[in-house]
Amino acid sequence: MPLTRYTLRQFEAFVTVAELLSFGASAERMGLTAQAVSQLVAELEALLGFRLFDRTTRRVALSSGGRDFLASAQSVLHHVESADSAADDVRNRAAGVVRIGAPLVLASAVLPAAIRDFSANRPKISVRISDVPVDSLIDAVVTGDVDLAVGPDRPVSADVSSAPLFDSPWVLWCSADHPLAKKRMVRWGDLRDHALVAAGRDHEISVSLMHRTTPEGSRIKPVQVVDNISTAMGIASQGLAATLAPAYVGVMAQSFGLMMKRVVEPEVIRKVCLYRSRIRQPSTAAEGFAMHLSHWLASWARERSQVAVRRNGRDCAKP
Repeated sequence: MPLTRYTLRQFEAFVTVAELLSFGASAERMGLTAQAVSQLVAELEALLGFRLFDRTTRRVALSSGGRDFLASAQSVLHHVESADSAADDVRNRAAGVVRIGAPLVLASAVLPAAIRDFSANRPKISVRISDVPVDSLIDAVVTGDVDLAVGPDRPVSADVSSAPLFDSPWVLWCSADHPLAKKRMVRWGDLRDHALVAAGRDHEISVSLMHRTTPEGSRIKPVQVVDNISTAMGIASQGLAATLAPAYVGVMAQSFGLMMKRVVEPEVIRKVCLYRSRIRQPSTAAEGFAMHLSHWLASWARERSQVAVRRNGRDCAKP
């Protein structure tokens, strides 16, 4: 017998009457007339080839066949309801797993807060963070190791799209007793007489690019290159060197007691971008989180910038 001969409305009528043992009450719950509910049950009985209820003018009771068939009918409705719920989740980007890659500071000190706010409204979506070095962000998207990636602006291939999220100036991070700590702003020329530690090849290369037109003898070179920004901050906190990094790392730098100093002439801006694949269709969950993250990070960056300006002004005003 073709399954298309059955209708969900017939199954719903049968299960509802079996629960309430009343055609009138079932009709009220289903928003139909008692006659319509009775007709649906009669159609189902005709298709099945046996009675589902024993009916009299005073009572309705499940027949033996109805009792045997009830669990199967309930199972059908349960699976349909589950499918409908899943479809609703997909429509509203409310379910699934999203893998996002980011370098240390963003992965540890920024993304968790963004995920917390996102999960408050999308509890069925699981967002998993992968620690990815800056140099490997694009490759992680290309290979499919992550659905999304967030990090500093990098050259991308035709397989990856890049969307700017916020701008962050390169600044100097130093201890409170560093010779440059009392300056409101630092010029690049001021850095030539001070030890610098760079975090990773990304930071080392960025400093080099800033001064590619500067004569060799005037270029600023780090005296040490470490793998992680947290290591560079630890060294800077002891006054052994200062470090250059985008202002957004302040979310971690403050825990080391470091002060932020603007570096000008010129001021160099670092752009933070959202990366995703052009060749793989993103899940609705990934699209939903990408949309949330774009707005969330833009707002977060504005707030951090305002706080940094106020704090830097207070620090410079101290005797």
